Amino acid sequence: MFIKKIFRTLLTGFAIAFFAQAAYAEITLKLGTTGRLGMPIGDAIDQALIPAMEKASGGKMKIEPHYQRSLCSEQKCGEQANQGLIALWTSSTANYGNFGPELAIFDLPFIFKSLEDAKRISDEWLAERQCKLALENAGHICLSVYSSGGFRQLGNATRPVHEPDDMKGLKWRTTKSPVEFMLVKNWGATPTPYDWSQLYQGLQSGVVEGQYVASPWQHVAKLHEVAKYFTEIGGMWSGNILAMDAKQYNALSDQQLKSGMYQQKRK
Repeated sequence: MFIKKIFRTLLTGFAIAFFAQAAYAEITLKLGTTGRLGMPIGDAIDQALIPAMEKASGGKMKIEPHYQRSLCSEQKCGEQANQGLIALWTSSTANYGNFGPELAIFDLPFIFKSLEDAKRISDEWLAERQCKLALENAGHICLSVYSSGGFRQLGNATRPVHEPDDMKGLKWRTTKSPVEFMLVKNWGATPTPYDWSQLYQGLQSGVVEGQYVASPWQHVAKLHEVAKYFTEIGGMWSGNILAMDAKQYNALSDQQLKSGMYQQKRK
C-alpha cells in the first residue's frame, strides 16, 4: 500500500506523459537512487514505475535503475544528471537543498496541517511554482513532488526527549536542508549533516546520536535497533522528488511532448 501511495502521483506525471515518445526510437533512461529493493522507493521504482513506463511506451522507453547508491548519493546523482551521466534521479526535498533553496519551502516545519493537505498542495500550485524555479536556477525538471513517509519524527540513541532541552548537546544528524539544520540547532542539539546511507552505522558507532526521519523510513532502515528513544513530534513533511536533467529532457522531446508532460502534472 505504501509503495502504491508513493508513486500514484509520480506515474501520472511521468510514465503516462511520455506515452507519445513511443513513436520515436528505443531509448533507455539511467536512473540513480539511494533507495533499494525492500524499501519503499526502491520497490516502487521496480514494481510500479518501470513496468508502467514500458507499458505506456510500448516497450520503446525503458528505465535502467541503479539502486542503493550504487552510482551516486542524492547530491551526486543531481550532479551526474547535470553532466549527462544519468537521466533520472530521486532525492528528498531536504537534500535538494545542496542545489538551491527552491524546494526548501516543503521542509518548513508545521506548514502542512495534515498529510492530506501536504499531498493536495504538493500535487498542485506549490510544486508547479517551486519546480519552475528549480528548473531556472539548477537545470533540473521536477517530474513529481510526492510524500515519502509522512512527517518526520525524532529518534536518538542516548536518552528520552520530552522537550527541546533534552536534545541539548546531542549530535543530531541532518540532511542538506538549511531549514532542518537551523531547526535542530534551535532545539539545542548540534546539527551534523550526515549521509542517509551511513546513518545506521553512524548511530551505532556514536558518530551521530539522533535523527529526524519519517516513521516508515525509521522502520525499514531498522533505526530503532540503534536509536531506541523515539519522540513523535511531526513538523517537517518528508517530501521526495523524481527529477530529470533539463538538457536530456529537451533532447528527447519536442514542444508538444513537453506541454503534454506539464498538462499531466497539473491534473
